[in-house]
Amino acid sequence: MIGELMLPSSPPLVLILLGPPGAGKGTQAKLLQEKLILPHISTGDLLREHIRRKTPLGAQAQGFMDKGNLVPDSLIFDMLFERTSHEDCSRGYILDGFPRTIPQAKALQDRLKDKPAPIVLNLELTDEQIIERLTKRVICEKCGTPYHLIYSPPKVSGHCDRCKGVLIHRPDDTEPVIRKRLTVYHEQTEPLIHFYQRLHLLHTFDCTLDKKEVFDHILSIIKG
Repeated sequence: MIGELMLPSSPPLVLILLGPPGAGKGTQAKLLQEKLILPHISTGDLLREHIRRKTPLGAQAQGFMDKGNLVPDSLIFDMLFERTSHEDCSRGYILDGFPRTIPQAKALQDRLKDKPAPIVLNLELTDEQIIERLTKRVICEKCGTPYHLIYSPPKVSGHCDRCKGVLIHRPDDTEPVIRKRLTVYHEQTEPLIHFYQRLHLLHTFDCTLDKKEVFDHILSIIKG
């Protein structure tokens, strides 16, 4: 049973979700969070929360951003491991879209060296499949409910099932923008696949399958 992984005596379970934009990382992270009762951690959300709360880490990050500089990896890691020190992470956590670069991955492995190795889940789709998927994605202008014109269309074309609001394309779901995001992914993030392969931590999943089938495959790896 998957619940056996979450017994107090079990070692912490750290899951890392990799994959290009549109592969379904957010969907699978939500399913895993609900099934395993593990927190879903986004470093972007952490950064915004520290800045909102005006914590010392948030003040440091704001200083870099005010100067037009990227927040350094060392500060992101301080935020991440401050978060994972909380009680709700004692049994593990899910990292969605982080690490994004080889230096981040190496630093993360160094921080985890005295802990159980993470399970790295790589969600795979071709560029053309991603473009088809994202260009046909729409959201409700009023309530934000997402739809897909092929896989999960609304009951009434152009209108939200929940609130009857108008469905629109997100500004970043145009083909030129998607291709630019994919270029960045291939250059910066795709090398992580080879990094984790060499460490024998990587598991790759075909995301042309139904999301439930992908989720079941992921669970079988975790159980194993």
